[in-house]
Amino acid sequence: MPKFSANLSPSFLFNELAFLDRFAAARKAGFLGVEYMSPYEASKNEIAQRLKDNGLTQVLFNLPSGDWAGGERGLAILPDRAEEFRRGVGKAIDYADALGCKMINCLVGLTPKGADNKALRKTLVANLVHAAGELHKAGVRLLVEPVNTRDIPGFALTHTDQAAELIREVGSDNLFIQYDIYHMQVMEGDLARTIEANLARIAHLQLADNPGRHEPGTGEINYPFLFGWLDKIGYRGWIGCEYKPLTTTVEGLGWLSGLRAAA
Repeated sequence: MPKFSANLSPSFLFNELAFLDRFAAARKAGFLGVEYMSPYEASKNEIAQRLKDNGLTQVLFNLPSGDWAGGERGLAILPDRAEEFRRGVGKAIDYADALGCKMINCLVGLTPKGADNKALRKTLVANLVHAAGELHKAGVRLLVEPVNTRDIPGFALTHTDQAAELIREVGSDNLFIQYDIYHMQVMEGDLARTIEANLARIAHLQLADNPGRHEPGTGEINYPFLFGWLDKIGYRGWIGCEYKPLTTTVEGLGWLSGLRAAA
């Protein structure tokens, strides 16, 4: 059975609680790992203590993504923000060291209207080369995530093959794919075959059902098949539960308790 981590970002799991209180709730619900988009609003020492107190693994978080409330979704593609991006890499490494985190995801950002695509690509590649190298020194993997354009119009990385091509262009052994099953169901489907074809470069999976981005069993994705498929093809990493509970988090965990009971 796959290993599941609770995504504690706002609007996902245990969002009825304050951020630092979500760690204990995740452990009580049976999760052994946690992830979230941004740890930077809290003290790294406070987070580290919550991880220790609850016996949790910090699975993943994102590089600083700019002004999220203002609509920004990553800095890596923006030529005029390269210095800010690189400072963010240093900040992320500092948090990763304190939290024992071994994977950091990079949201590449939105494509600016009217921008020079060659300049954007050059910036993106150079930033990822830098980040992959710095994270490698720290013993941390760098990931990039394709995202659907229905939820985030204008996002610059939207398909698995685009992520694979970007990895080839960057040319680093320390750059991997974060494959979000929900996002890729929206954009391309063919989930099982695509995951298998890219398994060597997929370092982390995330899930939600479609439509609605709710828990497994609420939509069209055949998650029992996918979980068995992942076992069959040898995926041994974490799967982040990055979904919006239909009601409360605990009430929506029937899919997971049933999976554990069957294991």
